[in-house]
Amino acid sequence: MKKGMLLMSVIGVLFFAQSCDAKKDAATTTTNETVIKDTVKSEEPVGNPTDVKADPGTFQIKPLKYGYDELNQYIDAKTMEIHYSKHYLGYINKLNAALKEANNKSNDIVDILKKMDMKNGALRNNAGGYYNHMLYFDIMSPTPQKAPTGELKAKIDATFGSVDELIKQLDDAGAKRFGSGWAWLVVKADGSLAVTSTANQDNPLMPEAEVAGTPILGIDVWEHAYYLKYQNKRDEYLKAFTNVLDWKQVEDNYKKAK
Repeated sequence: MKKGMLLMSVIGVLFFAQSCDAKKDAATTTTNETVIKDTVKSEEPVGNPTDVKADPGTFQIKPLKYGYDELNQYIDAKTMEIHYSKHYLGYINKLNAALKEANNKSNDIVDILKKMDMKNGALRNNAGGYYNHMLYFDIMSPTPQKAPTGELKAKIDATFGSVDELIKQLDDAGAKRFGSGWAWLVVKADGSLAVTSTANQDNPLMPEAEVAGTPILGIDVWEHAYYLKYQNKRDEYLKAFTNVLDWKQVEDNYKKAK
């Protein structure tokens, strides 16, 4: 009789322990499933670049040649939307206001930059921001020509030794630019090519430029150009940029600048 009661007690304890373990496993599974669901993020929708319009003024926005999401593998759509519809647009509207304030009636952005009063911060920053971003967006493409050809290729080889060496120097100039700024490939007054960088929205057309010349390729290294996708990894953004760099447009820029 006692043996029977002891056996029943052991069975009861084992059943209770198994039941508790099962409940614990079920709770763990439920918790894990909740965490997985919470980590799923839906893509935020973006607008249409054709909807972006500048305020009335001397300078207007240049249409983007591609959709915000068409460079997505290398530059995310949200960054492109903010960069184009907020930053670039902002520079245009503020440029027009700065020109009015300075009683400057010129409609030639290159002439404005070359004759810049470097003490006029509003005009300097916004004229530079307008020109720089117009060039930047123009030289990117979802279907880029992957390498330079013809006269530009020959000039690059003669100046830098190879296209790879040029890209290395551009990446280096962008990576070493402290804070915000730009990395450039320019055509100097004597027709030679040079790599340089500038701070903030300055560019090589402006007076006092360390290396003066006409930009034919410009890479934005302000954080707003890459931070959502690359965070503080500017070097990774610079390497990725070469995948959307359209050498056909750079060649066109070179023909006009030389």
